[in-house]
Amino acid sequence: MTDDVIPLPIDSKRKVRFEDLGKMDYKACWDYQERLFDGIASRKLEHRLHPDQVVPNDNNYLLFVEHPHVYTLGKSGDQAHLLLSEEQLKAVEASYYPINRGGDITYHGPGQIVGYPIFDLELYFTDIHKYLRYLEEAIILTLAEYDIKAGRISGLTGVWIDEEHPLKARKIAALGVKCSRWVTMHGFAFNVQPDLQYFSNIIPCGITDKPVTSMEKELGHTVDFEEVKEKLKDHIQNLFGFEWS
Repeated sequence: MTDDVIPLPIDSKRKVRFEDLGKMDYKACWDYQERLFDGIASRKLEHRLHPDQVVPNDNNYLLFVEHPHVYTLGKSGDQAHLLLSEEQLKAVEASYYPINRGGDITYHGPGQIVGYPIFDLELYFTDIHKYLRYLEEAIILTLAEYDIKAGRISGLTGVWIDEEHPLKARKIAALGVKCSRWVTMHGFAFNVQPDLQYFSNIIPCGITDKPVTSMEKELGHTVDFEEVKEKLKDHIQNLFGFEWS
């Protein structure tokens, strides 16, 4: 546990609904996120405009999902980092979406835990960089349960293996979020056992000198995907100090 990531005490005012969406199309899930996000943001605005008339809904959400093969490009990313044409995308049965999160290009696919916390950070802390560190920490703690040591690289968002050795460092989880009125959406992609070949079709996160890895590659065998999800879910709850609704 790093010095700047200290688990928050459980607070009954922080309620989170967990939804495991299973396998779901990226665009359909994006639309669902937007509806949840807009609901929380609009209720916050209404409460500020009419504090005596509206009771705020503090129900936040944590979504876990697996997507079919898809590449997404953050609003500050470079489309040149997608190395496939439209025809080549079809050939590998992948889709592509420019989206409204931060960060550059990344891949989502089967065998990857994609997590979308839709949190009102005013219930936790109003610091987006701190929020990213907490998400990273949940993944780092999950990996530690499988004897995989992971950490951070200064200046680079995400979770890394051999982070202290620049020539060996490899990425095992990517993060990219949107935050408006202190409500978050999008989140992280954690490589449990995806087909890593799909990362060769992009310059992941715009980083050319560091490869991507997975739990399966690091361990040399598959893991119980559902078990990893449960461990990660528990670490997120413990770090952010909320109750399940």
